[in-house]
Amino acid sequence: MYLTTVLGNLLIILLIRLDSCLHTPMYFFLSHLAFSDISISSIMVPKTLMNMHTQQLSISYTGCISQVYFFVVFVSLETLLLSVMAYDRYVAICQPLHYTTIMRQELCVSLVAGCWFFSSFHSLLHTLLFAQLSFCGDSTIPDYFCDLSALLKMSCSDISLNELVIFIEGGLLFSLSLGGVLGSYVRIGTSVLRVPSTKSLFKAFSTCGSHLLVVSLYYGTTAGVYFFSSSSTSRDKDMIASVMYTVVTPMLNPFIYSLRNRDIKQALETFVNKVNFFK
Repeated sequence: MYLTTVLGNLLIILLIRLDSCLHTPMYFFLSHLAFSDISISSIMVPKTLMNMHTQQLSISYTGCISQVYFFVVFVSLETLLLSVMAYDRYVAICQPLHYTTIMRQELCVSLVAGCWFFSSFHSLLHTLLFAQLSFCGDSTIPDYFCDLSALLKMSCSDISLNELVIFIEGGLLFSLSLGGVLGSYVRIGTSVLRVPSTKSLFKAFSTCGSHLLVVSLYYGTTAGVYFFSSSSTSRDKDMIASVMYTVVTPMLNPFIYSLRNRDIKQALETFVNKVNFFK
């Protein structure tokens, strides 16, 4: 599953770089999303596989801090990128005549740079607050990687400030990104239903289908595990959610975009033909 995640997302990035037809805002954002998926899995899975192979289930304090920082960075980045991609789809459907002037290269670069900046700041803030905590007693992490929420529960320090920052700053980041996604799709739905026709519905679905499926998978698994599951213990829920974030969702994203996307299929066909030609 890890190799599938890495190779699938690397292929998406490679196709976008090589095919000039994919040099558009949508695929520019998609390439960063694919890189984020690779990073999320690579932060957790190799260490987990090594622990399983050596049966030495341990991690250094420095390694744990590093996992916390980079995991929060790329999860936050993915959340923000999904919101930016939803805005891009809104402009493509609701303002198609002004799409090239609105989604110009400078704006796209600025949006991605903003996603990286806020993700890095968000992660640095929580990591610095976490690094000031002390731990005593049992040092067994109830997960297969250093999850921030699990580590806070293990601390014997006062974590009220950490929880307050997570609730306010983390909740604001998540709410704004989710609100951006929902707002964009409400506007898209309103625009499409204003002049209902089979052609307009099909065009909207073909334009937004892949992104909407990824968004549903990303947010839906979280809601399904934490809010609608009653047969598991809290620890089991946390473990399932962690696997969804770090393994399942990053693995499925390239398949969703390639299987439902005609441009990606054509780029892949062209790439394969070029490889066969040089052979």
